[in-house]
Amino acid sequence: MIKAKTKTLPLISVIITYYKKKLFIKKTLNSILKQSYRNFELILVYDDYDKNDLHFIQDLLNKFKKKKIIINKKNLGVAKSRNVALKKSQGQYIAFIDSDDIWKKNKLLKQYRFMNDNSYNFCFTSYSIVNENDNIIKNNIVSQDASYKKLFKSNVIGLNTVMISRDLLHLIKFPILKTQEDFALWLKLSRVGVKLKHLNANLSYWRKTKNSLSSNTIQKFIDAFRVYNKYEKKNFFFSFYSVVVLSYNKILKFF
Repeated sequence: MIKAKTKTLPLISVIITYYKKKLFIKKTLNSILKQSYRNFELILVYDDYDKNDLHFIQDLLNKFKKKKIIINKKNLGVAKSRNVALKKSQGQYIAFIDSDDIWKKNKLLKQYRFMNDNSYNFCFTSYSIVNENDNIIKNNIVSQDASYKKLFKSNVIGLNTVMISRDLLHLIKFPILKTQEDFALWLKLSRVGVKLKHLNANLSYWRKTKNSLSSNTIQKFIDAFRVYNKYEKKNFFFSFYSVVVLSYNKILKFF
């Protein structure tokens, strides 16, 4: 078993947003709590206008030694919520996870060592897709770094696999989109010269629920177009074509 001494390791900020995931949030938080890397702070943004789950979440957070809970007065969406959390973060490294995903116990430690040993400031890994019963549907294996050209055609970077160095904090701001906000950020970082390095390991689980593909399909298509047209400044026709290619490659991930 990999063990880590808290005294010699830097702080990692773990950012998570919450919106109507009561069925899965306990498993998610437990996977963070059980990390072999112990020196981390948890920053949870409660982004649900309905406050009925707040007490439940606060009780779960009592197990964490270092935590911050940010309660949005209204639903801001994941992009704004993560940006708020980033401003509150104190860690030398920052990791993201959604409130229905799961990390393997050595996720943070392995990525920290990989980044620290090689002086990398961005790292992502492979991941598994699981259903609502935690059964693995597919393994999304990443075998190489994410260049801008390759990333443009297919978003191979799963948000819950990412760890970034605080050195990049001045560049890390999620565009205000309902979906595709992480994809837009990865493209931006790659475009300005950040090396998006992959660690050859599968360290997390992304949960596919009933709404993962069917819900917000039109919104995802619109936001993908905005990523190409507004943020990457491509013309209308090339942006539309790029969305079609991106959508096709995304479908392949699930089948």
